Amino acid sequence: MAHNGQRTMDSGQRRCRPPARHSPFSICRSRENGQALIEAALTIPILLLIAVGIFEFGRAYQTWQILTNAAREGARIAVVPTPAPGAVEARVRSYMQDGQLSKYYAAEVIVNRNATMVVNGQSVSASQVVINYPFDFIVLKPVARLIAGGSGTLGDSLAMQASVLMRNEAQ
Repeated sequence: MAHNGQRTMDSGQRRCRPPARHSPFSICRSRENGQALIEAALTIPILLLIAVGIFEFGRAYQTWQILTNAAREGARIAVVPTPAPGAVEARVRSYMQDGQLSKYYAAEVIVNRNATMVVNGQSVSASQVVINYPFDFIVLKPVARLIAGGSGTLGDSLAMQASVLMRNEAQ
C-alpha cells in the first residue's frame, strides 16, 4: 500500500482511467459491475427454476407415497372374507384426505376382489386396489404452459397411479 492515502494496483490489474477524486470506482470497474448485474439477471431465474423443480418433484414423490399407502390400506380391507360394501373406497379416500391430498375426491379407486396371483407356483385368489390420481404441479405447470404457448397437453395434470395386489384371506 502506498503512503499518503493513495492506492496502488496489483500487477495483474489494468486501469482504464483513474477514478475521480472522491469516487472509489474507475470507469472499468463500473463496466464490470454492469456485467455482473447482467450475469445475475440471467442466472438467478435459472437457479430459482431448478430449486422450484426440486421442491415440486419432491411434492410429487410424497403424493405418490401417500397413494401407494392408501392403496395398501384399501387392499387390507379388501382381502377379508366379507368386507362391508364401500369400505375399501371409504378407507382409501380417508387415507388420501388425511395425507392432505387436495383432489382425494377426484381420484378413481378401482377394487378387483377376483384377481389372482402366483404363490409358490400355485395360483391363489387375491384382491387388487388401483388408484388413479390427477396430480398438478403448482409452479411448473404455468411455466410449462408458458413455454408451450398454451397449446398441447404440456402442463396438464399428471396421471399418477398406485396399485396393490394382496392375497385374499381364507374363507
